[in-house]
Order: sequence, then structure tokens, then C-alpha cells
Amino acid sequence: MATAMYLEQYLDSLETLPFELQRNFQLMRQLDQRSEDLKVDIDEMTESYVSEAKSLPPNDRVKKIKKIQESYAKCREFADDKVQLAMQTYEMVDKHIRRLDSDLARFEADLKEKSIQDAAGTSKVESETTLNDKRGRGRKKGRVASDDESKSSKKKQKTVESLLSVPLSSAYQSCTDVLDMPVDPNEPTYCLCHQVSYGEMIGCDNQDCPIEWFHFGCVNLTSKPKGKWYCPKCREDRDRKKK
Repeated sequence: MATAMYLEQYLDSLETLPFELQRNFQLMRQLDQRSEDLKVDIDEMTESYVSEAKSLPPNDRVKKIKKIQESYAKCREFADDKVQLAMQTYEMVDKHIRRLDSDLARFEADLKEKSIQDAAGTSKVESETTLNDKRGRGRKKGRVASDDESKSSKKKQKTVESLLSVPLSSAYQSCTDVLDMPVDPNEPTYCLCHQVSYGEMIGCDNQDCPIEWFHFGCVNLTSKPKGKWYCPKCREDRDRKKK
């Protein structure tokens, strides 16, 4: 019954996952297609500019170059959006994996608790049966149980009580350990906080940035800013070079 309960709850949580994954993959495919179409347009605009540059007035040259640059910036935005979708998809799947690990640990703790309770119940029945047999034999012989038999009975009862006191603490400890599971040490870390990827993140436009990706909250962002964005360290380096 316990197995069926855990399995049913987990399958219910997975009900919407295929549709969410399909939606994200379709969006990534659309972004890919837009990016490829835009690259074709950029190639055509570049060829046109190269062939006509000498005959174009300065103002028209500037306009064409600016249009090519805007197309490149749009292409970069498509790529950033695709990375964000990929990270969201990873977190979506990882969330269900963590829940599965947690449910497995709880199920294992329940099994241990049940086995200890069954063992305690069996010991109690055996001790009571043995005690009743001894009392029956004592009555047949016209005597009561001796002090040694009484001590033995009390000792067995204490053993049963100690067995019954084990499951709750051990089961709770097992569940707590899994709910506080450490992050996979092989998973790469990012940002100023040196944590794994989660939520919305933004990439530094400095190609030599040692960190590259940052969580919105860690750099005081609520939405993606327009134009190029540099992390605090790279911004400080750029300002120092300008001086």
C-alpha cells in the first residue's frame, strides 16, 4: 500500500511535465529558426553594403551599418533567451529528480519503521507467551514465579519498549538528511554567490569574464536590461582602464 501511495503521488506530479518540456523545446526551436533567418538577412545586408559602400553617401553608410549592428544585437537576444529556456528546462527536470530522491528516502524510512515495529510486536508476543507458560507450570506445581523469573520478564519488557522507541527518531533523521541533500559537487557553479544555476540569470558581455553568468537577485536585477550588461567586477575593470 505504501509503495502504491508514493508512486501515485509522484506520477501525479509528473502529469504536466511532458507538456511543459514540449512547450520549452518548441520555443527553443522557434528561437533557433528566427536566429538562422536573421543570420541570412545579416549576410545579405553585409554583401549589399560591401558592394555599394564606395558609391553610398556617408549618411546612408552609417544607416546600413547601424541596421546590421541592430540585427546582430537581436540575434544575441535570441541566443540569450534560448539559454534561459534551457536553464529553466534543466531546473524543471532537476526538481522532479530531487523529489524522487526525497520520496525514496521517506519510503525506505517507513519500511525500516514497519520492520522494527513488527520485530517489537513479535518479541512482545513471545515474551508474554513464555511468561504465561511459566506461570501455568508454576500453578500446576503449586508455586508462583520466582524473583528471577520476575526480573527476566521486566528485562524483556524494557527491551520491547526500547525497540518501539527507535523508529520515529531514525525515520525523521533519514528524511531530514534527504531533504537537506547537498548539491551535486560535479555541477558547475556561477555568479558572485558561487551557487549552481537557478531562476533567471544574465550573462556578462565581457567575453573574458571569469564568471560569465549571474543570478538576477545577486546583481539587483528584476528584468533583462537593454543593451550590453557587464557584471560588477568587469564594470569596475572597465572604469579603471578608462581612467
